[in-house]
Amino acid sequence: MHMNASRLFNDSQDVLPEFRQILRLRFKLPSTKACNQIIVHILSTLARVGRSVVRSSNVAPFDIRSPQPEDIEVAQLHWCFSTLQPDCTKMSEASKRSAEWKDMTRLETVDSLTSELEVMIKMVPEAARERWAKYFDGFRRLFANFLQVRPTVEWSKISHLPEGALQPYDSLTQPNDSAVKDLLNKVIVVKLNGGLGTSMGCKGPKSLIAVRHDLTFLDLTIQQLECLNTKHGVDIPLVLMNSFNTEEDTKRALRKYRNVKVTVHTFNQSCYPRINRETMMPVSHNVDKLDNDAWYPPGHGDFYESFYSSGLLEMFLNSGKEYCFVSNIDNLGATMDTKIMNAMIENGNEFVMELTDKTRADVKGGTLISYDGLIRLLELPQVPKEHRDEFYSVTKFKYFNTNNLWMKLSAIKQLVVDNKMDMEIIVNPKTMENGIDVLQLETAAGSAIKNFHGAIGIIVPRSRFLPVKKTQDLLLVMSNLYELENGTLRLSDNRLFSPVPLVKLGSSFDRVSNFLKRFSGIPDMLECDHLTVAGDVWFGKNIKLRGTVIIIANHGDRIDIPPGALLANKIVSGNLRIMDH
Repeated sequence: MHMNASRLFNDSQDVLPEFRQILRLRFKLPSTKACNQIIVHILSTLARVGRSVVRSSNVAPFDIRSPQPEDIEVAQLHWCFSTLQPDCTKMSEASKRSAEWKDMTRLETVDSLTSELEVMIKMVPEAARERWAKYFDGFRRLFANFLQVRPTVEWSKISHLPEGALQPYDSLTQPNDSAVKDLLNKVIVVKLNGGLGTSMGCKGPKSLIAVRHDLTFLDLTIQQLECLNTKHGVDIPLVLMNSFNTEEDTKRALRKYRNVKVTVHTFNQSCYPRINRETMMPVSHNVDKLDNDAWYPPGHGDFYESFYSSGLLEMFLNSGKEYCFVSNIDNLGATMDTKIMNAMIENGNEFVMELTDKTRADVKGGTLISYDGLIRLLELPQVPKEHRDEFYSVTKFKYFNTNNLWMKLSAIKQLVVDNKMDMEIIVNPKTMENGIDVLQLETAAGSAIKNFHGAIGIIVPRSRFLPVKKTQDLLLVMSNLYELENGTLRLSDNRLFSPVPLVKLGSSFDRVSNFLKRFSGIPDMLECDHLTVAGDVWFGKNIKLRGTVIIIANHGDRIDIPPGALLANKIVSGNLRIMDH
């Protein structure tokens, strides 16, 4: 908060004196910074709304449970609706008044947001007004749900998944050739293409980054589908869910595929306003000149509504398509799999989530749980802080969500039409370039699993999860650890053991441009177990890495690994310069 509690109590003329007096005399106020911030937030809210919530001096005393400093965000985000708890000596009346107060404040906040959105929609050009009205309607519902629902799960309600909820991939049967063609004719492939390559220092869509032999993520995806369409005589269309960040660049890139035997469709996910954490109102007041810093795509959980609104869902149903395979475009392991699709149809599953074994590198990944009698995706933001270590455990939660999802198209349509697509909200705090603290309210596509009939998880091999999030992932997929065939990467037969090496590259390698400069050639990593590189390090050509290799250049020093070097279970440090003659 930018205004401290004492100043607001003593100086503000906007807040009702009665309420300030009640706060002083009738509430038990722990003298902590976190608690003061919460009280300031309540007062600021009431001042903005402009009406008295409490006018009576007979308000029962409350205990304000003082959160820990690291919990202040959640407390602030939910406007103290869950942190103000009535004194148990006057539970009934206090609870009633508290509930009424919460409900009224929620309604006021939603009404204020609605008014702001209505003002903005009037400034939208007529041609785009219907589209923006859909965005704002979706955001208003998401915002209202955010104010209403607990941000975390009740840990005691989590129970073991029912029998049959998880099936091993090895237990699935491979359909025969004639069945494969029938299956492929029923499916569409959806790639989530809304993200930028900022995590690797790139400005444009991540899908347009070259990952192998100058081929981009999008190139590899198109190659995979063209191979399947040609081999089986089918027509598997590709659908790209873009965002306002990626739409234009992606459309330009698609021109080169005009003669490829793959039909490509695109649609945009929604565009939502970032919310100022103090006022809980949109940061932007204008959509005419879109300030990208004030707007955001609301996560891949927006797929369902946006796909339906685009008209593509209805079009595919009318053309005989029945299923969709959805995955992140940067997961190079997410390829078409008829074993999974065949099992889905035979078992009558409306939704299948691919999970794989959790390793220490994946402890923050979402997992499936049983909660209130439903199979549910549990993501890290929904885990109470005191249970984070349990969530990270690779023994208690053995598997995590790859975000490879299979769904029945007719089930998606029914849930959207009936307005029953319930998904947990992920609160993503951000700080804008101008220093304003904002919130992004997002949803994850996998969290919709609880809405579908017969939903299950399938435990797939690690090979189906090959994401490229950072340049250290890029190093692996560019190396001889993998072989490329028809757009599909597979682990080389010459790699005699698994898993792939654990690679950690320092900040000097964060940007793709710097990464490529520092590697004159990608090292031979077939026998590498672990590679750590930090500092100003440069690699020559034809280098081989075996076992554990650690290379650390001290601050101000530089290390050049010479061409043709073999590093086997070595630690390299200090300063080593080798220059061409």
